[in-house]
Amino acid sequence: MTLSAADARDLARDLAAQFATRADEADRRGKLPAADVRALRESGYAALAIPREYGGADLDLRTCTEAQLELAQGSGSTALVAAMQLQVTGNARLNRPWDDALYERLCRDIATTGALCNSIASEPEIGSPSRGQFFATTAEPSDGGYRLNGRKTWSTGGRHLSYLLVGATLGDRPAGFLVETDRPGIEWVETWGDGLALRAADNHDVYFNDTQIPADNLLDKRDSPYKPLQPWAPMMFASVYLGIGLAARDAVIRYALERVPKALGEPIATLPKIQRLIGEIDMALMAARALLLEVAAEDGRGAFARIAAAKQYAVEVANEVTDQAIRIAGGAGVTRALPLERYFRDVRAGHMQPPNGDAALEAVGQGAISELTQ
Repeated sequence: MTLSAADARDLARDLAAQFATRADEADRRGKLPAADVRALRESGYAALAIPREYGGADLDLRTCTEAQLELAQGSGSTALVAAMQLQVTGNARLNRPWDDALYERLCRDIATTGALCNSIASEPEIGSPSRGQFFATTAEPSDGGYRLNGRKTWSTGGRHLSYLLVGATLGDRPAGFLVETDRPGIEWVETWGDGLALRAADNHDVYFNDTQIPADNLLDKRDSPYKPLQPWAPMMFASVYLGIGLAARDAVIRYALERVPKALGEPIATLPKIQRLIGEIDMALMAARALLLEVAAEDGRGAFARIAAAKQYAVEVANEVTDQAIRIAGGAGVTRALPLERYFRDVRAGHMQPPNGDAALEAVGQGAISELTQ
């Protein structure tokens, strides 16, 4: 599979245009459109970060970030599903943490069939394992492999996924397993769809009920459930929310060009006040996009403080500009007549994904301090 950076951006724009026609209805129904998933699979987008030697496009972090910025302008929910795919495959390509044969098998399936995957670790009992809590989900040796039992939350992509990378406790140690979603004993419970944000991302719960896993599907064993956040995840998350912010910019500009009050007799886009407000939106987006792409150009090998800064700033700007866009549109902005209220809701989820809040700012501060103390 050969794609240039320009090809990837063009592909993402084409997919975004398709997704945009379904995004409002998907949000109303709270379901990820099967047509969106089919397009991701058949277009080759799912294989953007798969090595060329295994049939993928082998695109770098900056190019995938640019593509995601385009894709999210069509549907933030579907772009988040793609982001989960890219962060798994991008980080795996960077670090090669698994057995070579298992890694190749996964890569080739993604490249040939468009298989979708996601890493699922969060659980109701512990939330995210980022604080070092052991998984309630367990794996026990059984029939030459392992028997998996437990419940996971935030499984973005839901039933549309082909593979789950599942964290579980094996004996007295945490471990990771590659689980095909067609295995017996897997039960999906649709807990998503009416939340505040990204209603069409199918972030459902999944249960494992004596699910048998082959021995070859063991990904890793480690001493702690805590895994340092890998670079691709924050960058992919940031690109989704900033992409939604870019869509809000375009939507409010179109509205300002079309809205002609009788008392004014011309579009509100001609008003200096409106122009200033749009200018504030555009400047903020320019700065956030420039920082994000600058950090992405380091291809995951730069300082984590810079990655944390780029992600945090992108999410903050996305929240600010979607709020500003609704203020510009006035009453119409809070109705379904415009997509602005959906954009406003969807970017709020960016605050929930790591690194976020104080943790992100602490990482940035620590990075700044270390520069002057080395």
